[in-house]
Amino acid sequence: MRDQEKERRAPKTPLRLALGAFSGALAGCAGLAVAELSAAGVRPQSGPVVAVGGAAIDRTPGAVKDWAVRQFGTDDKLVLRLGILAVLTLLAVALGVLAARYRRAGAAGVLLFGPVGALAATGRPDSPGPTDALPSLAGALAGALLLYALTGSLGPPKAPREPDPRDRDHGGSRNRDLGSPRDRDLAGRQDWNRRGFVLKATAAAASSAVVGLAGRSLSDAGGRDAAASRDRVVLPRPGSPARPVPARAGLRIAGLSPFTTPNRDFYRVDTALVVPKTDATRWRLRIHGRGVRRPAVYSYDDLLRRHLIERDITLTCVSNEVGGPYTGNARWTGVRLAELLAECGVRPPSGGGPADQLVARSVDGMTFGTPVEEVLDGRDAMLALGMNGEPLPFAHGFPVRMVVPGLYGYVSACKWIEDIELTTFDSYDPYWVERGWARRAPVKTGSRIDTPKPFARPRAGTVMVAGVAWAQHRGVDKVEVRVDDGPWRQAHLASEDTRDTWRQWSLPWQATGGGHTLTVRATDRTGRVQTEQRAPTVPDGASGWHSVVVTVE
Repeated sequence: MRDQEKERRAPKTPLRLALGAFSGALAGCAGLAVAELSAAGVRPQSGPVVAVGGAAIDRTPGAVKDWAVRQFGTDDKLVLRLGILAVLTLLAVALGVLAARYRRAGAAGVLLFGPVGALAATGRPDSPGPTDALPSLAGALAGALLLYALTGSLGPPKAPREPDPRDRDHGGSRNRDLGSPRDRDLAGRQDWNRRGFVLKATAAAASSAVVGLAGRSLSDAGGRDAAASRDRVVLPRPGSPARPVPARAGLRIAGLSPFTTPNRDFYRVDTALVVPKTDATRWRLRIHGRGVRRPAVYSYDDLLRRHLIERDITLTCVSNEVGGPYTGNARWTGVRLAELLAECGVRPPSGGGPADQLVARSVDGMTFGTPVEEVLDGRDAMLALGMNGEPLPFAHGFPVRMVVPGLYGYVSACKWIEDIELTTFDSYDPYWVERGWARRAPVKTGSRIDTPKPFARPRAGTVMVAGVAWAQHRGVDKVEVRVDDGPWRQAHLASEDTRDTWRQWSLPWQATGGGHTLTVRATDRTGRVQTEQRAPTVPDGASGWHSVVVTVE
């Protein structure tokens, strides 16, 4: 009877392991909550999930990143964060199971998360120093202590006990008396404190929720200040406004991308797991480096008071596959970058300047390398303050970003910029160049079919084929469409706004029944025809003709 009583009072092995797993998951949540609160006191980017995610992005091969962008689009960062949380949860559960059998070993395993997160946080390019290690260390300590406390309520693991001769009477039958002090002591040591475990787990869950919400609220406070500073911005009337978009630059065809891409639909491809939110009143831009005879620091108000230009410019991401969505056209308002550099005494290499690379740094440590010659060759390279008539959205670089027509974003479109250093290509490799991408990357001539969509089933008769073509800073001269293996037919081009914007095109097609392949190609103003040869995005942008397959009914 004594053994039956002990079996009832002590958790069986499956239940014990399940409670250990639950304890591990709860300890992981508590650790993340404490880390979140600690990060609010240091800086949001020092949190373990963001730090480990950033380190993972930094160490991921370019081809894998490119695959993630293709598969998940602008949700790639959300997928990464969810993946990190899933892995952390599984590890926490495993350590909880370990702690159910080996209490100290499980808690020690949780402690190891601290140094891992600390190394990831302090190793980030934008890390100010050792303080970034505090959130991960604090979170790991809190998680380890909680796991140790919870599994302590389970009592020691039940182990087989050798038969004691005193437990049997002279006739060989088991003594069923539980009244001796020794028996009560053995049963007590095998007991587990159900009530204590439930109380500890409930208190831990509630505390974790409160701490996590408090951390999130404090982290968002800085974002609220930044949002308030953006709300107060009134963009001055540009001294050099963009000319009106020609009436026939935008074709009214169902399924065709609009000439001007709305801010909410403009593509976003970057490595920031958390969109930086900088208070414009505290923002500063430093210009320095080789050949900078008069280094300078500018505030946001300094730029607002300057002569502003307004231009329609199409941007294209180097990760854009043939026919991909990562290109968009917007009206940008900003300060000519060439004017700022001239004030600082910068000369182009062709004019004897010692620097041939402009390295732009964002507030999150990202670096972009832009050829100085292109910035100073007369094109509308700017530090943009506005996008489509409003201050830059946070996701697109508020307070200030770079825009350089004709270059892929990874060598020109630094968002959240705070530093410009003049140097040389031989002496410094920016972020993407370190990972196998080309140092120089002019946008390749490209075109895309927007309608009909792949695998569409239009009815026989007149079908409007339409899309966009781009060759920034060269201009689009011609677009041609081919049906199956037939001859190339010249499409109708919408009016050109500027050579730095894309152009819409259309072609009425007399569709006949059956399956067909539609192919498009563009020719730029230099006479260069878009190449048929397929190339991946790495190292300097994809190439090839875009095709769609449709079935005419």
